[in-house]
Amino acid sequence: MSGGVDSSIAAALLKKNGYEVVGLFISMHEKSNPADARKVAKKLNIPFRVLDVRKEFKKRIIDYLINEYKKGNTPNPCVECNRWIKFNFLIREMLKLKADFIATGHYARIQRNSKFKIQNSKLLVARDKAKDQSYFLWTLKRKQLAKNIFPIGDYTKEQVRGLAKKFGLPVFDKKDSQEICFIDTDLHKFLETRIVTNKGPIVTVDGKRVGEHKGLIFYTIGQRKGIEIGGIGPARHGKPGLGVAGGPFYVVRKDFKNNALIVSKSEKDLLRKEMSVKNINWISGKQYIGKCKVKIRSMAPMVSVTINKNKIIFNKPQRAITPSQSAVFYKNNEVLGGGIID
Repeated sequence: MSGGVDSSIAAALLKKNGYEVVGLFISMHEKSNPADARKVAKKLNIPFRVLDVRKEFKKRIIDYLINEYKKGNTPNPCVECNRWIKFNFLIREMLKLKADFIATGHYARIQRNSKFKIQNSKLLVARDKAKDQSYFLWTLKRKQLAKNIFPIGDYTKEQVRGLAKKFGLPVFDKKDSQEICFIDTDLHKFLETRIVTNKGPIVTVDGKRVGEHKGLIFYTIGQRKGIEIGGIGPARHGKPGLGVAGGPFYVVRKDFKNNALIVSKSEKDLLRKEMSVKNINWISGKQYIGKCKVKIRSMAPMVSVTINKNKIIFNKPQRAITPSQSAVFYKNNEVLGGGIID
């Protein structure tokens, strides 16, 4: 129980349906505050525990994020948090308590028959496609799914808030968290205090210098805003050799050897016909080869691909393939698995 409306309603629905429920707040970082979760547990009259995993979270998530940015990648800490922290520690606590299942407030669904056999567990997208969080859950194994319940997977966000108000939960109107949970400032400021960066040239794909970047780690593939060169000209900079009129510009590559940010005015330079994916987890345990759909970012649409081992070939070229982001594979609303874009 995070203290948000989703996990609160997950607990409320389980209790309403006759489950014996124990609330668990996972304290992951210095901003973690169990107050709201504790209030909900009290309202629901269920036992409540706080589990301190800050040491493991720093190693697995915070240090991971910093190290990936040092390499020039754009990581997804929420995926790794689900892999190493949330479901890992929930399973451990389930075994300690001799409980039957774990449950979270994720918008996703599990399909299985009434026998709850491991081989029958499938991960499906949520009913509310706009809130679906299956993209962040591709690291789960079937044996984890067999012990998991997603109580709000068949509900829309509007219905969840309505239920929270109906049940009289104190968090019914609490805002959703949007940013990285352990960062209390913007990402750039967070990274600035932890990674030494060097300024360098911004260069077009045809070799023209058009500006100066603040440090390669602060940019991501496909980025348009914040590059601070859109529409500039030599007179505005007042420096010879700088500036090419027109824009906007898009980040297409990072040249670490020359500490140069490579940009283009054409989005065509962002398109790729294929990509490589590493560390793939197939939820069924078996390699999938063939046609399916993929999401290359959490907010990206599903697009058609053909999988040939770790080589992913798009039916139509895709924009801004970003190293260290997750590629998640789907077929008929089922999550087949996923991996890290190489």
